Amino acid sequence: MAGDEVFNRIAMLRAERGVSRRQLADALGVHYQTVGYLERGEYSPSLYLALKLAEYFEVPVEVVFSTKPFPRIGA
Repeated sequence: MAGDEVFNRIAMLRAERGVSRRQLADALGVHYQTVGYLERGEYSPSLYLALKLAEYFEVPVEVVFSTKPFPRIGA
């Protein structure tokens, strides 16, 4: 359905913390390719996985995911 896109900051959060896709995947119990799919918006996570990601990065889930594009950094 159009307009169902979920935006995320997973790649930015990983980069900030120096975490590889494989390290994040291992911590979450998913395949490392799943992290790539999530980052590119090719796959929307389950609520459980979204909450696990937020917990891993120690931020509210709204910091990781949004139904609207995130503003550019510095905008």
